[in-house]
Amino acid sequence: MSFANVTLELLSGFGMTCLLFILTLAFALPLGLIICFGSMTKFKPVRYIVRGFVWIIRGTPLMLQLFVVFYVPGMVFNTPIFAPFGDYGRFVAALIAFVINYACYFSEIYRGGIESISKGQYEAGQVLGMTKGQIFFKIVLKQVIKNIVPPMSNEIITLVKDTSLARVIAVADIIFKAEEILSLKALIWPLFYAGAFYLIFNGLLTLLFRRTEKSLSYFHS
Repeated sequence: MSFANVTLELLSGFGMTCLLFILTLAFALPLGLIICFGSMTKFKPVRYIVRGFVWIIRGTPLMLQLFVVFYVPGMVFNTPIFAPFGDYGRFVAALIAFVINYACYFSEIYRGGIESISKGQYEAGQVLGMTKGQIFFKIVLKQVIKNIVPPMSNEIITLVKDTSLARVIAVADIIFKAEEILSLKALIWPLFYAGAFYLIFNGLLTLLFRRTEKSLSYFHS
């Protein structure tokens, strides 16, 4: 199998990897904020339920969660839940598992960022006659973003690598394609070639996050 053919195969898998990465971020970032508010609410039943759920998700392997999302609903309802999605059913299952998993991790990062803001910031907003919503979005949120960029960037880079786990339910990502070439053509070098894709992608993300941190440096005293 020629280098060009391997490259084309891996690029098709990398497209699936990028799609899973982008959609996971698109859904997990806002969902994580909602979960964060649930874990911080003063209504104890909701707070305990949300924190218990986050504890379970963070305490169990993502691979196990992929199996649960893909197989358990079909076993419970005695029907293939993801069948209506056709060939994309496995991808949808992987997306759901990734979104839930990373939303829980993001929620804890959000919570840490919000709790790091001193009460004086809230009091200053109240003195200026601002509502709770205005205080949060105009004063607190901007500082929270600055505080959470480093841990959030680490999680996002981890997400890039974790997308390779989707192959356990036969999602045709880049590692799945490389392993397929290995099994069919007995070629191991495509696996290392696939690793180069991750290195380049994560390198670009690292540069992006560094620029983001510099752009938020005006919050330093």
